[in-house]
Amino acid sequence: MLIKPIVKAFFDKETNTFSYVVTDPNSHQSAIIDSVLNYDAASATTHTTSADEMIDYIQQNSLSINWILETHVHADHLTASQYLKQKVGGVVAMSEKIAVVQETFSAIYNLEPKYFNATSSFDYLFKDGEHFKIGEINAYNIPTPGHTPACLSYVIGDAVFVGDTLFMPDYGTARCDFPKGSAATLFDSVQKLFALDGDMRVFLCHDYLPEDRDHFVYESSIAEQKKHNIHINESIKKEDFVQMRNQRDATLAMPKLILPAIQINMQAGQFPEPEENGIRYLKIPFNFFKPSI
Repeated sequence: MLIKPIVKAFFDKETNTFSYVVTDPNSHQSAIIDSVLNYDAASATTHTTSADEMIDYIQQNSLSINWILETHVHADHLTASQYLKQKVGGVVAMSEKIAVVQETFSAIYNLEPKYFNATSSFDYLFKDGEHFKIGEINAYNIPTPGHTPACLSYVIGDAVFVGDTLFMPDYGTARCDFPKGSAATLFDSVQKLFALDGDMRVFLCHDYLPEDRDHFVYESSIAEQKKHNIHINESIKKEDFVQMRNQRDATLAMPKLILPAIQINMQAGQFPEPEENGIRYLKIPFNFFKPSI
């Protein structure tokens, strides 16, 4: 019998990000997915308001954290995985393809490749399609690259957490213009999701309000996505999707927090080591990413 996990969503309005605590109702064993560390870009300072809301929920419900999962290396927010691990425990994990992201951005930031040593950053790296458990709930990952080469979707009971692969049907799909992104690859990845049962609950990492909707939504279903996603549904051909996605991506501005976020997130949320004066520093590749618009 398929166990239906309890899914509690948390919304960070500053980054339009949904994070989740996913719980086995029988054992109270849980996983955290796509957490947010609040970041003020003007002062380059962090705070933990969003993560603390999760901690309060975890403690009030006497939950035990097994996993702290990342669907991908986020470009729009910083992960709170290290802070959460310190406060509530859990194994910080994502795809083993993180090595591709680390290699690519180490070159862009002119960092030594060993600076982003995956074995010392993440506690666990999933192989494609690997199975795991949250309490008594069977779970596994589906590799869904395209937005980034290290994207995973997590199937947990009757729910799938798709990261940035899909948005709500009235908003479409993720951009594919980051280094090593690919619209053709994203199309193929979505077909893997569309092969899941139509009743499978789909939980999204972001929602951006379209003009005709006045409230944020974080859940749809595979059947809804297949029928109604405005970018990729069962009637859309691959070549048409790729053309649409590439044209659309050429008009998009860079995410506001991509430069600090990538550095932190591909190191599993760990901050750079302090320098001689005790201050930590981020690097900014000056005039490397030209604005699209």
